[in-house]
Amino acid sequence: MTSTLPDSLLPERAPRAPRRGSTTGLVVLLGLTVLLGLVSLAIGSRTIPLGTVLDVLLHDDGSEAATIIHDLRVPRTVLALTVGLSLGIAGALMQGHTRNPLAEPGLLGVEAGAAFAVVLAIYTLGIEDLGGYAWFAMLGAGIASAVVFAIGSTRGGPDPISLILAGAAVTALLAALTQAVVIRSTDVLDAYRFWVVGSTAGRQLDVFWQVLPFVLAGLLVAAVSTPGLNLLQLGDDVARSLGLNPVLHKVLGITAVMLLTGAATAACGPVGFVGLVVPHMARFFGGVDYRWVVPYSALFGALLVLGADIIGRLVVRPGELQVGIVMALVGGPVFILLARRTRLVKL
Repeated sequence: MTSTLPDSLLPERAPRAPRRGSTTGLVVLLGLTVLLGLVSLAIGSRTIPLGTVLDVLLHDDGSEAATIIHDLRVPRTVLALTVGLSLGIAGALMQGHTRNPLAEPGLLGVEAGAAFAVVLAIYTLGIEDLGGYAWFAMLGAGIASAVVFAIGSTRGGPDPISLILAGAAVTALLAALTQAVVIRSTDVLDAYRFWVVGSTAGRQLDVFWQVLPFVLAGLLVAAVSTPGLNLLQLGDDVARSLGLNPVLHKVLGITAVMLLTGAATAACGPVGFVGLVVPHMARFFGGVDYRWVVPYSALFGALLVLGADIIGRLVVRPGELQVGIVMALVGGPVFILLARRTRLVKL
């Protein structure tokens, strides 16, 4: 028989337990990252068996396969993992501190500042090597972020809405200045467009060593600021009443975003959508506790960028698509799917 009881008399359903992160989940993601790293070393214009990959990693015999892996694929794999990890954490911190699910690290003007500095370095100093780009990109990212931070801060510290508005304004200004320089020189345009698409190809390990100190500093600051993010979600007044210093934690969080995003952009150029999509993936699988969201975002970011880099090598073999292009093609639909299925964004 069909029940005819009114809704008010029907038994209430037990509320669904919220998702929570776990050490097991992190171990699984770490294992997937290691496995995908090995796949990255094996796949390219020439496929190398995994057994050979493991053998030459342990014993460099000077063979052609060893040269390909050590000189070409190890650097790009390491950089892809570093960039993905950095942008994933930066995205989680950015969304947490602004309490805005659409926020992403590029809104701080980091990528625009790095691009403008690279263009100036090419135009005025004639710098052509990627190692030189990294230093100027890091400097430009830091200066642009500091300007945005200064404009978007009040006496009470950095204001989330003001930071986003200041970031949008500074980004637009720097983008216009970048285009003004680029259109004056064909040589600058040729060199700049190779960097601006976002790519791990052609980079050597010296680029990784150059940005590593900034990444480590960003990770340290992120670790210090992450525990307070849960209280900041309740509002500054509540967080202050519970013994947290909101201004200090916001400064630490935004500083970590600047360091991590600046280092990632300096290493491989702008790679979009990572800082936007990855925190949503982390919250979907690991819940809303930022003590889990941040490490989940780090591993999901590494997986996403490395996976995009591998896809870019496969779709147009023997050529390849840059990771920035693949992320734009994959990241948009993935973000739309996540937003629709989990109702993470409400406008």
